[in-house]
Amino acid sequence: MSQEQRQSLNQMMTHSPLDLGADIDSQRAILHTLLTAHPAPDDVAVSPITLGGVPALSIDGQGQTPSATIFFLHGGVFSMGSAEASVNLAADLGRRSGMRVVTVDYRLAPEHPFPAGPEDVLSAYRGLIQVLGSSAHVAVVGESAGGNLALGLLVALRNAGLQMPFAAFLMSPWVDLLGTGATMISKADVDPALSADALRVRARDYLGEVDPSSPEVSPIHADLSGLPPLLIQAGSHEILLDDATRLAAKAAAADVAVTLDVVPEVPHVFQAFAGLLDEGTSALDRAANFLRTHSE
Repeated sequence: MSQEQRQSLNQMMTHSPLDLGADIDSQRAILHTLLTAHPAPDDVAVSPITLGGVPALSIDGQGQTPSATIFFLHGGVFSMGSAEASVNLAADLGRRSGMRVVTVDYRLAPEHPFPAGPEDVLSAYRGLIQVLGSSAHVAVVGESAGGNLALGLLVALRNAGLQMPFAAFLMSPWVDLLGTGATMISKADVDPALSADALRVRARDYLGEVDPSSPEVSPIHADLSGLPPLLIQAGSHEILLDDATRLAAKAAAADVAVTLDVVPEVPHVFQAFAGLLDEGTSALDRAANFLRTHSE
């Protein structure tokens, strides 16, 4: 693993024009530009679809016979990002795992605060199961705020007695909107992407009048029993590190088969930089192996 790569990425992120707590319209445009700067590879076919009335994109590797389907939920602090902007990361994971990916355009805050996003995610998942006929070959994947929505989906499915996916993979999940993790402070000086102030701004946009400690919005406080196998990845240089470690501990205490994978000296959702960072490449390979293993 390259110290030079980590330092270069840190510098790039530190000097990025993105400020997650600033004016929402300008930051949406900046994030979209950053995430779509490189087109999807030529061997990836991206098609618009609708699942349960919710817009989504289907990502298929050309010439590939997929073994399963990844239900992908993008990040963006509940107020930014899109299915389109998630294509490169989603396609990379799909290629490595040999699976088709569908990435969901759930509604965003502040125009559509909670519960709009989770409602869209549940509707899209149910729509996918209707198309496939079963959840036996479906995995759920979420990054950052999408990790929150993915975990919330699992809890909602269990509570409703609906079909579970065979596994879930969460990248740097933001699952405590009250921000009580110790690393919100202890990792502030080494996190080049996130700040506690920015997360508080976007949490208010998403929550409206909802209590941030409610399990419906902060699923780290939910009953996690009965969930499928989980892989949780995070970087040691992110203020949300405690969200990942506490979530893994709580899932383990609830008898969930959980793997916690913390990578030293890398930032929030470092997997998105797999082309620049060896640690990102290795992490996606481990995630792909986890998904393949549990799909068998």
